[in-house]
Amino acid sequence: MGDDKTRTTHFGDRTVAEDEKKGLVHEVFSSVASRYDLMNDLMSGGVHRLWKDAMMDWLAPRDGQRLLDVAGGTGDIAFRFLTRAPGASAVVCDMTADMLEEGRKRAEAAQLADKLDWVVGDAMDLPFADNSFDVVTNSFGTRNVTRIEDALSEAFRVLKPGGRLMTLEFSQLPNPALQWAYDRYSYNVIPTLGQVVTQDRDSYQYLVESIRKFPDQERFAEMIRAAGFEQVKYRNMSMGIVALHSGWKF
Repeated sequence: MGDDKTRTTHFGDRTVAEDEKKGLVHEVFSSVASRYDLMNDLMSGGVHRLWKDAMMDWLAPRDGQRLLDVAGGTGDIAFRFLTRAPGASAVVCDMTADMLEEGRKRAEAAQLADKLDWVVGDAMDLPFADNSFDVVTNSFGTRNVTRIEDALSEAFRVLKPGGRLMTLEFSQLPNPALQWAYDRYSYNVIPTLGQVVTQDRDSYQYLVESIRKFPDQERFAEMIRAAGFEQVKYRNMSMGIVALHSGWKF
């Protein structure tokens, strides 16, 4: 495969050098940060809120737990976690400072300030000690990392023994006809929405393309197991448009 300077990966449908992808992804989320939450509501018709609530239902947060939400953006997952477990604490980690800044502006951030931290960091090189967290989550961020395997290894490293990883990510519909219809919507509607709402069609074109590049449910489950996690399971939601994956560190 050669050295790191010659290795390539995908940035949507483009092939780029691995050492370029992080900067390109950073540009995408810096560009859309101020309208990111609004776009999530528009793209999904608000259904992303139900997906995240379902994530919390399966996760079952408990008082005393310490959560790390990787690629946590504007804090959606951390806010939900702390609302369900007021005696817990959380760290939102994201490589894009603009996303974290938008999260700090939200009303929930002020209400939960004493139990919530915001940290700029890379999913593939987390700035935390081994065995530091009871729960690690990643919601719609895994597909944006350059090397998914490295991000999963880092999640395993910072989890305490007995800790749990849970990811929420776009996935693949098992029905080809439904997948075709969903692709038509994704490729035609979402970039246009991005242009209207954020004046940035290209970033949302990338985000749509990145969904098609992400491993399907079974392959991603295999990658989680390969990182050392056990009792790996997944649940499809909205017929497989998104999937929740869960794994434990023992």
